[in-house]
Amino acid sequence: MSLLWAGIVRDSPTTALPAFFPRDAYIQLKAIGSASSDWNGRLVHDYRLDIAAAHALLGRGASQAQLVKVDVPSSYGHWVAPGVCYNRVGYYEMPNARVVYRDDGQVRSLGIASMISWRGVWYVVHLGAILRSTDSGRVDDPEPGQGTPVYSGTC
Repeated sequence: MSLLWAGIVRDSPTTALPAFFPRDAYIQLKAIGSASSDWNGRLVHDYRLDIAAAHALLGRGASQAQLVKVDVPSSYGHWVAPGVCYNRVGYYEMPNARVVYRDDGQVRSLGIASMISWRGVWYVVHLGAILRSTDSGRVDDPEPGQGTPVYSGTC
């Protein structure tokens, strides 16, 4: 999560990429044609847009903003069975974790739409939004304070 935060602060998707669901894992997970192209062309593309949107949310003081914690409500974690959401294998998914940070003396937060556990490590798979109607970055539920994670069953 520290690399995700560093990527947001620096507006650097490359810095944040180690926190993102790995390409080889996605290829093993998905039962779709061109999983590699989907990973690059959709998932990573959207992640880059969302990193930029989160950076823009921080504004001019982005370099001074500090990560406080990532709130991951363990009760929201759930198993996504093989065959659901075009998956070849099952996995654990965590919707709606929250990145809590301090910006200009104020505690604020933003959501992580979805994370996936792969071989015991949690990765971001959708930062700002799972589904999109436009090709633009999104910040998931930015709030003053720590915010409140709200459960949503996602894939």
